[in-house]
Amino acid sequence: MSYADQVFLQNCRDILAHGVWDTDYPVRPHWEDGTPAHTVKLFGVVNRYDLRKEFPMLTVRRQFFKSAVDELLWIWQKKSNNIHDLSSHVWDAWADESGSIGKAYGYQLGVKHHYKEGEFDQVDRVLYDLKHNPTSRRIMTNLYNHHDLSEMALYPCAYSMTFNVSGKTLNGILNQRSQDMLTANGWNVMQYAALLMMMAQVSGLEAGELVHVIADAHIYDRHVPAVEELLKREGYPAPRVSLDPSVTDFYAFSKGSFTVEGYQYHELEGKIEVAI
Repeated sequence: MSYADQVFLQNCRDILAHGVWDTDYPVRPHWEDGTPAHTVKLFGVVNRYDLRKEFPMLTVRRQFFKSAVDELLWIWQKKSNNIHDLSSHVWDAWADESGSIGKAYGYQLGVKHHYKEGEFDQVDRVLYDLKHNPTSRRIMTNLYNHHDLSEMALYPCAYSMTFNVSGKTLNGILNQRSQDMLTANGWNVMQYAALLMMMAQVSGLEAGELVHVIADAHIYDRHVPAVEELLKREGYPAPRVSLDPSVTDFYAFSKGSFTVEGYQYHELEGKIEVAI
């Protein structure tokens, strides 16, 4: 069983055993049929993944790694907020008739800001500091811009990434306000592990620890049976994930820059509803 499997399954056990239900409250999320989507949740979950040991990919259910990377690049490389620039359909429910999700995610990373060293957007500032100021404790991004929240189709869930260099190792902290454990946990962990690998490679560093901080880790009511099925499974060893070593420019990466070897997984039968 991969380490990511172990962490995910323990989180789910803890949520089901010790979590708090929100069924006594009116809630914003709902199912496609209009029924309120209630959750059981734990507050303040912190998980750590060491990329020097293995890549954090779930095997107890199939993960679509290349699609996850494609979405990551849509946000961090293309800095787009339009689903027409994205290969998958994960954002379709939140897009308007033009394909826009408003001033969210990639839009925020692409806005330029003035610094004493010049003008940068958030991604380029991280890349600059990793090369020129690696001891800085200020290398971070933030998508949660209160000024623009009213013009976002969805407030950012994974909203902040902090990078920290220790020697020649690049570590990162992903802050997430809300995590739908069944549909998104494995997806987000893969994405930001991949981002850490890319940022490290173009900065002449080694990817180290990814720390994932989740404020509200929850399981939706209609997801409980599927999660209980996953808890009965025995996973496989983690796959080997490598990055094309010839790429030295962050903007030259593609989803094809990654190679996944030895990925074994269980299928999850049936369609999983997504609360909107």
